[in-house]
Amino acid sequence: MSPAARAPLLPRSAYVHWHSLPTLWADNDAYGHVNNAVHYRWFDTVVNSWLIARGLLDIATGDPIGLVVETGCRYAGSITYPDPVEIGLRLDRLGGSSVTYRLGVFRQGDEAAAAEGHFTHVYVDRAHRRPVPVPAAWREALQALGPAGE
Repeated sequence: MSPAARAPLLPRSAYVHWHSLPTLWADNDAYGHVNNAVHYRWFDTVVNSWLIARGLLDIATGDPIGLVVETGCRYAGSITYPDPVEIGLRLDRLGGSSVTYRLGVFRQGDEAAAAEGHFTHVYVDRAHRRPVPVPAAWREALQALGPAGE
């Protein structure tokens, strides 16, 4: 598929929750922009920060825990140090034992996304690492991330 045929990235207005992050000097690669692998670190940070802030995820002893089973990212613009970034978060899909989040990466204040990713957790019990239903309290909290305007 040619780049011109790709669906456009979601606009800023499509995201429900926002998390600001600085770029670091070490984020830049030899080409002078933030390396693609850094975006995945940002996605992990934003999703888990949201869960922890709402008392859903206890990374030391909590049950269930989310295992990442799929990620992806599309890029539409370059970010370089020292650009601050704003990461938008929304719920893409809430399944029986899985949650897919959509994340938009924006240079601070920009309306158009520089990148857009998805991040899927399958929730499992800590001891046996077997899928479990997303708990009711989590489902209720996750609904707040539902796509804007729906």
